[in-house]
Amino acid sequence: MAFNLTELIPGITHGNSHVATAAIATGTILVFSVLGRIALGTGEAAIMPAGKISIKGIFETVINFIRGLCETVMGREGVSMAPLFGSLFFFLFFNNLVGLLPGMTPATENINTGVAVGIFSFIIYNLFGFKEHGVAYLKHFLGPVLWLAPLMLPIELISHTVRPISLGLRLQGNMMGDHLVLGIFTELLPVPGAVIFYFLGFFVSFMQAFVFTMLSMIYVSMSTSHDH
Repeated sequence: MAFNLTELIPGITHGNSHVATAAIATGTILVFSVLGRIALGTGEAAIMPAGKISIKGIFETVINFIRGLCETVMGREGVSMAPLFGSLFFFLFFNNLVGLLPGMTPATENINTGVAVGIFSFIIYNLFGFKEHGVAYLKHFLGPVLWLAPLMLPIELISHTVRPISLGLRLQGNMMGDHLVLGIFTELLPVPGAVIFYFLGFFVSFMQAFVFTMLSMIYVSMSTSHDH
């Protein structure tokens, strides 16, 4: 039987249920972080890879995935950013997964959450840009040659301003659509038939977190690039 978060937790209303689901997802991440730290061990045990399928092996696979993604997009220097982007990915992923639970809506379905995370990405890549280039980072907004600066500056400013909004709207729109489709078909179909849409929902949850994180990595890579 479906339940509703607003009925389970006193003081939770429809207006702030997204805050509660975000807190649940954050708490889940913290629990998995502690479990991962224990599973990986310390000293030589942490260095030696798992020789068989185990909890340690699963955590190693996840860590290597995030690390490899950072290195592929941003180069060797991007490996140091793996904890940041790993946290971003799993925050979005676990928030998206909350929407698969009957009666619950993911925080990422709320435009406020989507734009807030988009603004976080915006701040991060600009901070890394200034850290890498100093004040010279502002030259990225002026185009390849100085005489194009009057044209390129407003274009670049608009482009950078729209990025956090587009990231948030893409995330919010896709998660709202996925949650709506899942809700409709779980009501219409018997349990065996609805399972396929849960797999689809899981895939969408993963892909939206992956795309958001990947785009954030690309923005950091562009802001720290020395090609300009």
